[in-house]
Amino acid sequence: MEAAKGTVKAVALLVGDNNVRGSLQFLQNLNGNYTHVTGKITGLSPGLHGFHIHALGDTTNGCISTGPHFNPLKKDHGASTDDERHAGDLGNIVAGPDGVALVSIKDRQIPLSGVHSILGRAVVVHADPDDLGRGGHELSKTTGNAGARVACGIIGLQSSV
Repeated sequence: MEAAKGTVKAVALLVGDNNVRGSLQFLQNLNGNYTHVTGKITGLSPGLHGFHIHALGDTTNGCISTGPHFNPLKKDHGASTDDERHAGDLGNIVAGPDGVALVSIKDRQIPLSGVHSILGRAVVVHADPDDLGRGGHELSKTTGNAGARVACGIIGLQSSV
C-alpha cells in the first residue's frame, strides 16, 4: 500500500493523560533514506519532552504496553544524531507556554517499509526531557531518563484518499 511515486505515508493519533492529544504524519521520502515526522501535540506541560518510537503497537494497558524503545540493532540510548542510539530515539519535542508542541523531525532510522519498519509500532511522548544518554542517571543509557509516558499512538498506514 504505497502512495503515488513510491512514497509511503503513515499516521498516529496520540491520546494520553490530562487531555494530551496529538496527530502526527510520517512521510518516507522517495529514496527511502529518511522519514519526515510532522504534526501537533496539545495539552503538554511547557518545556522539553522525550519523543520516541517504542517497539510495540499495543495500547491495551495504556502507553505502558508499548514496550521499550524500538531498538532492532541492540544499541545504547542516545541522541537522534548519534551513531550509538536506538532507532526509536528521536530526542525531544518542545511545548510552548500554551502546551502545544509542533513537530518536524527528519530521521534515517525510522523507515515505513523494510525489515526495520516502524509501521504497527507506537510513538510515545514522555513527561520529562530526554537526557540523550548523557545524564549519568541509571536510566540514561536505556530510556534517556525521560520519565512517565504522557501520550502515545499506534503508527499505521495512511489512506491516500
